[in-house]
Amino acid sequence: MKQLTDFFFDGNLFWKIVVYLWSLLTSLFTQAQVNEIQPYEAKDVKLHQEIVKMDSIFFNAYNTCDLKVQEELISEDLEFYHDNGGLSTSKKELLAALKKNICNKVKRTLIKGSTEVYAIPGYGAVQMGYHKFFNKLEPNQKSIPSRFVTLWKKEKNKWTITRVISLH
Repeated sequence: MKQLTDFFFDGNLFWKIVVYLWSLLTSLFTQAQVNEIQPYEAKDVKLHQEIVKMDSIFFNAYNTCDLKVQEELISEDLEFYHDNGGLSTSKKELLAALKKNICNKVKRTLIKGSTEVYAIPGYGAVQMGYHKFFNKLEPNQKSIPSRFVTLWKKEKNKWTITRVISLH
């Protein structure tokens, strides 16, 4: 009996078995969770289409350097979170940066079929998806899809962008 006890409570072997079993259970549980994730289907097709249209309007202006349209669609209380550039809360500074760094230099394309839209009652909607940016000054540079989250606020039948999380 002492040998069996020594076997199981040998610090090194005991913890190896515990870690192995924990890893096995965690792997099975994680796989079960992944299998539960369903493909996205818009609950509100009209809202989805409306936000995709607003995204198109904004990024058409972005791609053609139409700062007037961009200004109209960006909220005064903007919060723009960028994983490389940090936080920007100034609409004026954001528009100046777009003019300086983006106009006629960068083109954005939405990855078809990647957009998810969810209603936020009493506020508007959240849009999530993937997009690519192409640097016109470096046409051979590979563009990698990146994730974004945009909060759209609807007031008096007008949509504005209030929050953006841009991940690269």
